[in-house]
Amino acid sequence: MLLFRLGDRGPAIAEIRVKLERLGLLHRDGNQELQGAADVFDSTTDRAVRGFQQDRGLRVDGIVGPETYRTLDEAQRELGDRVLSYIPARPLVGDDVAALQQRLLELGFDPGRCDGIFGRTTEAALKDFQRNIGLRADGTLGPGTLRSLEQLRKTVTGGSPSERREEERLRRGSGALAGRVVVLDPGHGGDDPGACGNGLTEAEIVFDLASRIEGRLGALGVTTHLTRSADSAPSDSERAAFANEVLAEIFVSLHLDAVQGSAARGSSCYFYGASLPDREVRSAVGERLADLISREITSRTDLLDGRTHPKTWELLRLTRMPAVRVDVGYASSPVDAARLVTPEFRDALAEAVVAGIQRLYLPEHLDVPTGQFRMPALTR
Repeated sequence: MLLFRLGDRGPAIAEIRVKLERLGLLHRDGNQELQGAADVFDSTTDRAVRGFQQDRGLRVDGIVGPETYRTLDEAQRELGDRVLSYIPARPLVGDDVAALQQRLLELGFDPGRCDGIFGRTTEAALKDFQRNIGLRADGTLGPGTLRSLEQLRKTVTGGSPSERREEERLRRGSGALAGRVVVLDPGHGGDDPGACGNGLTEAEIVFDLASRIEGRLGALGVTTHLTRSADSAPSDSERAAFANEVLAEIFVSLHLDAVQGSAARGSSCYFYGASLPDREVRSAVGERLADLISREITSRTDLLDGRTHPKTWELLRLTRMPAVRVDVGYASSPVDAARLVTPEFRDALAEAVVAGIQRLYLPEHLDVPTGQFRMPALTR
């Protein structure tokens, strides 16, 4: 798909502007004409796109690429616009599915994460709901099931049911890492080098870092998988599908960032989440893991703390386990690059990630202060 941005014009821009209008992000003037030329990506459109990206947990760059366009398209759907059911080869996706999941959660049924994807878990929850109210349990949201759904009131209170279920699954573990399954995802690869600058190539740096983390986790008895080899570049959906297939308990994606200029530097962590007007989308365990890794990196290195941020990027959305993306510095920053080029610094980053993963599983009374985990302590 092409990228559309400020200054572009044509039929595709007209379609984007109509979608933004339907969402209330562009408005008509007194003559009922849409503000600005209908087929021009003007400054008003740019502001509307950036506002949409901010609200939806996307990268805020004002560019309508595949992810922003997909999310714009999904946002047009409202509950009741179409019949919903599970289609294995091509699951239905949209805000109407997310609204169904949210409603089921409020009624005490478990459709999984409120991600707007109608998968097997959502189908099972819908069938459970239908059985409970005496309808035929076919897993299809048609007019009859929709009416029943709208007539019932919220029954679950005290926080997000999906968050509580995710945390409960985490508490079932013993606190030990041995026997767990972790997928490490070094970004880019193959013909896609990723961010480059100051003698660094993102694909090479993060693959080396993933290998260092893999070795440390393996020594702790963790089954660790990498999503790619040194010369391959699977898509985000393929990476997520791989993690789902191997039943990973944790997914960690590793990246470098880059911007124009050299001022931006530091490390940031991202987890699945967004605050929307009608629902809160969040992976509670993913947020906690991102926070732990971020604090470990900051305490063990002199990288600036870029903190943690909720995002709805495809890679974080399609993984069915708690997932984080860790940006370990800026290739465009000479300061960060001077550190990342050394094996000793990448060792410190690897130990920070391992420590964050270990602390995620430890019960509160066994946890230790940030920065004080060392490999001998981890192996006890």
